[in-house]
Amino acid sequence: MSTYVYGITASSHPALPEGMGGVGDPARPLRVLKQGALAAIVSDAPEGLRPKRKELMAHQNVLAEAGSAACVLPMRFGSIAPDDDSVTGVLAERADHYEERLRALEGKVEYNVKASHVEEAVLHQVMAENEEIRALAEANRQSGGGSYEQRLRLGELVAAAVQAREAEDAAEVQRLLEPAAAAESVGPQSTGWLANVSFLVARDAAETFLAAVEQARKAHPHLELRVNGPLPPYSFVEPGPAEPAGSIVGGADTETE
Repeated sequence: MSTYVYGITASSHPALPEGMGGVGDPARPLRVLKQGALAAIVSDAPEGLRPKRKELMAHQNVLAEAGSAACVLPMRFGSIAPDDDSVTGVLAERADHYEERLRALEGKVEYNVKASHVEEAVLHQVMAENEEIRALAEANRQSGGGSYEQRLRLGELVAAAVQAREAEDAAEVQRLLEPAAAAESVGPQSTGWLANVSFLVARDAAETFLAAVEQARKAHPHLELRVNGPLPPYSFVEPGPAEPAGSIVGGADTETE
């Protein structure tokens, strides 16, 4: 049977609560596979596993419980290996990498920050800052709305100005928050967000980081900042150079929002 991998930790990691289960219905019992100084928290992999909220939360709960006792390198939801031997084989081959990551991430959590524009507010800013847009908008107003070509030109100017502002604001969000973090990782771009950045934050610096987010909100009311965390440091378990292809199949993100 395939092996579902929740995370990687030190072999000295305290035992998980007896009887704790993971993904699946019924929940599959957790096991710990040890290899040298490392260990993997695993269970049997259910057939037909899908990223439903119940399963995502089960995965997250295992990592939260394990991470409360000591550092765990979280695997994303759906990380599956062919069998237990494949998992211990990866632990052996990538031991230096995983041990370095455990040291680097000890006592740290991840906060993901997504930023978007408050549409009306950013349009006001674009109008206020761009003389050409203001002049064309006023000319169109005085002529009863302007011709089709004039309206099209105004729309193009506004869209270009907003796009430029998105890039500026994405850089500004990162500039304001990175001093309160140990590291940052820029996530993939997607529709609806001008910035998607994960920050690695020491647990005892979490209040400082969240205060920096609040200060950024107040300083830039045209931005909407959405914070998700604290999370296991998914974005900072960097791939090592010797991961055997197919040994552990990487899964999807476990963010449930």
